[in-house]
Amino acid sequence: MATNEKFNFELGPITCHSWNKDRTQIAISPNSHEVHIFAKKGAAYEKLHTLSEHTQRVTSIDWAPNGNRIVTCGTDRNAYVWTLNGSEGWKPTLVILRINRAATCVKWSPLENKFAVGSGARLISVCYFEQENDWWVSKHIKKPVRSTVTSLDWHPNNYLLAAGSADFKSRVFSAYIKEIEGKPEPNSWGKKMPFGACMYELSSGGSGGWVHDVSFDSSGTRLAWVGHDSTVSVVNSANDNKIGLLRASQLPFLTCEWAGPNSLVVGGHDCELNLFNIDDASKITFVSKLGAVAKKESGNMSAMAKFRQLDKKATTEQDAARTTVHQNSITQITIHTGVKENITKLTSTGVDGQVVIWNYKTLESAVAGLRV
Repeated sequence: MATNEKFNFELGPITCHSWNKDRTQIAISPNSHEVHIFAKKGAAYEKLHTLSEHTQRVTSIDWAPNGNRIVTCGTDRNAYVWTLNGSEGWKPTLVILRINRAATCVKWSPLENKFAVGSGARLISVCYFEQENDWWVSKHIKKPVRSTVTSLDWHPNNYLLAAGSADFKSRVFSAYIKEIEGKPEPNSWGKKMPFGACMYELSSGGSGGWVHDVSFDSSGTRLAWVGHDSTVSVVNSANDNKIGLLRASQLPFLTCEWAGPNSLVVGGHDCELNLFNIDDASKITFVSKLGAVAKKESGNMSAMAKFRQLDKKATTEQDAARTTVHQNSITQITIHTGVKENITKLTSTGVDGQVVIWNYKTLESAVAGLRV
């Protein structure tokens, strides 16, 4: 069985992507103000729609699987909720974010009744639909964030929100909106959860680096994050908030995703997927790199043809010699098939313009003997 499927949509570097519920369509932003939606047609993909309401670069996309709505945000300080309106295509609704800096990341809550937007304004906008006025409004989480919010992830209970930022911290906040939901029950992160309460503030303990991505595990008791100082960190709220830290030898990581109860897949500037094992005591162990491929020869390609190929993929000649599937930085890893406790397939996108669907079960079997 093949370990991956590769697709190149000829759009240039891919900033972010998101799948619909049945994985037959994918929304992609090619480092521009547009979002392109492609549908699977046989062995290839066909462009269906282009969403172009943003006036500046789109920084994040999230496709709500059950409500079939897309939320996007961008450096134009705006967010839009897109709904499919029959033959008219996708129609945008502006969200009242009330921010004066770029929006950097966006994520639907598990119940899809709200979403969160991080920004360079040193705050998080938690957005919900106000029936009376028929628009999306927001409440702000500000303290104690000191810099740009770079990443977000929701706790499975729909109330707690993890945020990573450029002040080298990961935090867990309460995003409880009393106008639209019932009072939350106590959990391992805390008992009282008024909106905006910082339930926990976490630092990797390393030399310091921007937190590029955060991810709750399937139970919501453990939070993992990766930083620009090439660290992988985990905290376990059910085990006296015990923190694990591993400083890797690779280049800085940009994205992470849980791929099982004790498995974390990480990617970034090294252009590779890296598998880490995390035990109940938060000890982090590097397991293996995933998906290396054989080096390809360039043959009798002319100098101009070689230059054009490198320019098209935003790579150098040294990069082209890589034995990795991605030939440039991996920008995002998401779940394609399965759930966090039992993933079958993962998707990664990169600066090389590739979308790669990884058969995680095959890769995991190949490195099973390497686990400690």
